Amino acid sequence: MQSTPQRNPLISNTTKKPRISLSAILNSYKESGRKSFAVLLDPDKVGQCDFTETVSRAVAHQADFFFVGGSLITDYVQHEMIAAIRQQTDTPIVIFPGNSLHIDPSADSLLLLSLISGRNPDLLIGQHVIAAPLLKRSGLDVVSTAYMLVDGGAQTTVSYISNTMPLPHDKPGVAACTAMAGELLGLKLTYLDAGSGARRPVPAALISAVRQAVDTPIVVGGGINSGEKAYEALQAGADLIVVGNGIEQNLDLLPEIASAVSSFNTKPVQNIQA
Repeated sequence: MQSTPQRNPLISNTTKKPRISLSAILNSYKESGRKSFAVLLDPDKVGQCDFTETVSRAVAHQADFFFVGGSLITDYVQHEMIAAIRQQTDTPIVIFPGNSLHIDPSADSLLLLSLISGRNPDLLIGQHVIAAPLLKRSGLDVVSTAYMLVDGGAQTTVSYISNTMPLPHDKPGVAACTAMAGELLGLKLTYLDAGSGARRPVPAALISAVRQAVDTPIVVGGGINSGEKAYEALQAGADLIVVGNGIEQNLDLLPEIASAVSSFNTKPVQNIQA
């Protein structure tokens, strides 16, 4: 008698469809020359009172995305944060995970980060294997991301937790080749990060070198604590900038960031660096 094939319990027959496609949105923005910004909300750093005000002001200044997550999450508030954002806005919510424990299906997207600037196998593939069955069933829009840490002048939580060295800030050629390798491996997004609380942002020369090396959308974060630094990153080739620590310390940074982004989006497309 022929045996009945057993269903793999890790594979769901009711996989939900993603609500959005972050990769498609960012590629569309890149092709049209549109720049965007995201507000990063770290569950361990944002008090509930400040959190509500931060979300409200980010919505008022037309933030394109909310990123939720961090390198080290020590409290069970991520899900509540996502629900609270949903109450105020339909702006897409993207999980920026520190590890496989940070998956939450109530968000819209998740950056599946492959830390290609380091050589820690757990963050190149190990955590991904653990997370894959949950992600497959989650209904989240999962975006494979070439995650590259860049020296921001101080050791950051992410470099410590990941046990990796960041890319040298003055070696744009190394960064370009690393990004190119990530694109050739099929990663859909390139994320250059100086880390939370960086003393200096990712250098414009490094962003420019990566922009010339890859066709993927480029995300830049860490150390962007002024409108001028936001403008420089966008001018160098960033498609999306992420601001977190700077806004935690100074909510008045939001209009500066929004103004820098808007200055690109009001220019003729042909004048915007791709």
